[in-house]
Amino acid sequence: MKKEIRKRVAAGVLSAVMLCAAVPVTTAFTAGTAASVVSAAEDDGTTQIYGTGFEDGDVSAFTGRGGVETITATTEQAYSGSYSMCVKDRAKNWNGPQFLLDDKCEAGVQYTVSAVAKTEWYNSIKLSMEYTDASGERHYSNLQAQTSNGDWATFSGIKFSFSEDVSKVYLYFECNDTATMYIDDFEVRTAPVYQIQKDIPSLKDVYANDFKIGTAVTTEELAPQSTKDLIAKHFNSITLGNELKPESILDKSATQASGSETEPVINLASARTLLNYCRDNNIPVRGHVLVWHSQTPDWFFKEGFQDSGDWVSKDIMLQRMENYIKNVFAALEEEYPTVDFYAWDVVNEAWLDNGSPRTGGGQSENANYSGWVKVFGDNSFIEPAFEYARKYAPKNTKLYYNDFNEYMPQKTDAICKMALELKENGLIDGIGMQSHLDVGFPTVSAYKKALAKFAETGLDIQVTELDITTSDTSEAGFEKQAEMYKGIMDACVEYADSISAVVFWGTTDDKSWRAAKSPLLFNEDYTAKPAFYSIVEGKEPVVTTTSTSATTSETTTETTTVTTGTTPGDDVIRGDVNHDGMLNGFDLALMRQYLLNASADDRNLILDSSVDMNADNEFNIQDVVTMTKFLLGE
Repeated sequence: MKKEIRKRVAAGVLSAVMLCAAVPVTTAFTAGTAASVVSAAEDDGTTQIYGTGFEDGDVSAFTGRGGVETITATTEQAYSGSYSMCVKDRAKNWNGPQFLLDDKCEAGVQYTVSAVAKTEWYNSIKLSMEYTDASGERHYSNLQAQTSNGDWATFSGIKFSFSEDVSKVYLYFECNDTATMYIDDFEVRTAPVYQIQKDIPSLKDVYANDFKIGTAVTTEELAPQSTKDLIAKHFNSITLGNELKPESILDKSATQASGSETEPVINLASARTLLNYCRDNNIPVRGHVLVWHSQTPDWFFKEGFQDSGDWVSKDIMLQRMENYIKNVFAALEEEYPTVDFYAWDVVNEAWLDNGSPRTGGGQSENANYSGWVKVFGDNSFIEPAFEYARKYAPKNTKLYYNDFNEYMPQKTDAICKMALELKENGLIDGIGMQSHLDVGFPTVSAYKKALAKFAETGLDIQVTELDITTSDTSEAGFEKQAEMYKGIMDACVEYADSISAVVFWGTTDDKSWRAAKSPLLFNEDYTAKPAFYSIVEGKEPVVTTTSTSATTSETTTETTTVTTGTTPGDDVIRGDVNHDGMLNGFDLALMRQYLLNASADDRNLILDSSVDMNADNEFNIQDVVTMTKFLLGE
């Protein structure tokens, strides 16, 4: 096993290099009022949308967020050239320069922003994005923070995008206090667009006889076509990363305006882009999440739905909970009647690792505190949450309790005890194992022990948020990660009779919430990592064909084996393995896959002479070497 993974690591790294060497595909874009600064695509295939070093003294593209700032071009400070943009007279820390994107960038396209910034003394400078959703609610997202100690801080190639249902989209800078800020070399570009590897096995096909294979995705993450292509190839379940969480769909202003103390108003604007995609592509959805201590605003638990209000009574909160859950399902049924919400996380992360409830309190006090426990005094809110979910959820929607560190023994026991009580009352269908793991903890055996206990409850299990971090990004580090992934997925297959879905928490490493530790199956350029190959090795893909109509959908599944001829036509090009008339990294990747997957006895039986790069009537590692040298120009 180790030897095989090591070969795949080397091959995977080489394949990634070759794919990245090709010029990414981009779509030309003319940037409205910024057309005069649009440049030709550079070698990386991206296009400049706007760029300035302020050498012409023009700062008119930037306005002050607070309306009090003085923004000028200055020679007092400059990172390059003689000028930078100076922003002073900032009355509050959020005051600063903002750059409008609506007339320069397209919705659903991914871009990058780069700049340098400094303050006159030690500070944390934040580059962020603001937008207004369809309901008029403003949203803020921190893209990156850098520290300036009176020197220039660099923001390089920070990715961003926005959906079609938002407006007044700005990039902006702010810092911890009211210090004067300087900005230089500001640039917005289209982000590189990569082709996915079409010649590797599909995860959903590989595990078709075991369980669904899903991914979590955010609106911003979905923007590139490459992400859409990756999802279409590998996944048959989507979890919205943030867009169905309470803070995303609770409409504060509309709720307050209603005058009711018990009727929260739901707005699906933040989820619309992702739900439209799932509807249009007939992809089932895991709903995440209804009742949770985190990403649930404090005002939801307060009198008058006001942040400054007193905590409401248990009776009022029960009415709010029921109406909230009822309104969520009603809104989804009204706007997305054809989307299959096959599962919902009803309650999330209610137990601590020692098996006790969380401390009651607001998120503004401590991110680990629970407003639900503050009102109810304990975890007695869990049962009514499931009662209301069972009452209002579609009949085919399965209901789950979901948690992390679910393999910690005391937490495992607490979850099982709670789940069996809910099961006795017919309120729960399954347990969600988040499975945020690391190569060093837990062990596969410890994970399997928890899996076995959950299976003993007789409830369904879904692995809901799988990722495995590694601090070691060397060949050996990725080999160890691959072995861990294989151990976890082998355990899931062993318990496949109890598991209906395995969901990976994200698409590519760079978009993961734990990006610094490369936890997923695909690199930033969408190439498969050794971890991917470790979990498909030795499994025969099952090809699924799905047909859909306006009212019905039918899926047929069949196992297919494809054999290519051994006698090529006269027009076969040696090295053109995918027969597209070109020699590139995709051919090398396919050649490498064939070499690793075919035994010595059958290599020359399943392939034609396109793989025989060195024309010796054999297919072996020398053909891969010859192809590599050719692509490198050697």
